Amino acid sequence: MKTKIRTRSMGLAALALTASMGLAACGNEADTDSAAEPTTSEAPMESEEETEDMESEEPMAADAPFGPGCAGVPTSGEGSVEGMADDPVATAASNNPLLKTLVAAVGEAGLGDTLNSAEALTVFAPTDDAFAAIPKKDLDALLADKEALTQVLTYHVVGERLSPEDVAGEHETLSGEMLTVEGEGEEFTIGDASVVCGNVQTANATVYVVDQVLMPQM
Repeated sequence: MKTKIRTRSMGLAALALTASMGLAACGNEADTDSAAEPTTSEAPMESEEETEDMESEEPMAADAPFGPGCAGVPTSGEGSVEGMADDPVATAASNNPLLKTLVAAVGEAGLGDTLNSAEALTVFAPTDDAFAAIPKKDLDALLADKEALTQVLTYHVVGERLSPEDVAGEHETLSGEMLTVEGEGEEFTIGDASVVCGNVQTANATVYVVDQVLMPQM
């Protein structure tokens, strides 16, 4: 009787040991699987980052201005890039702090109404610094000679809107002379002058701000 009881106890102990080993093995496999596979909570974070990257790579608007000189234009108000779009070109230029001398010259030549009433223009607008580079004696003489001043100013104007895709090439100006623009993308030159802020929209014109006064053959 004692021998049978001992054998039966040993059998139950062996069965319990086998079961515990099986459970341990299952636990190890689960731990290994959970360590090897990433958690599903990380997947949405990766997709959000990809979405942000795609949004940051959206192309610039077709009518957006470009160039380092645009940094000198106010960010709001009538003289800002956005504000200039509401007014015809001569009025828009009068509100821009970069173009005070040009506006004064347009007033001396009596061209304000002509520019404002035109249906479509492209204006290559010299900055105040561009006029300041002309010797004062020569600039004063030009401003005092209405005929010569008109010839110079109308040499900066083309009778149609030119987008950045169309501005490179040879164009007839309102002075009757041809003006040649070279370059592509966002880098354009007219002779020795460079466009420092391009594709600025006004109500009736596209403006390219240049760093030199353009001189026709007079």
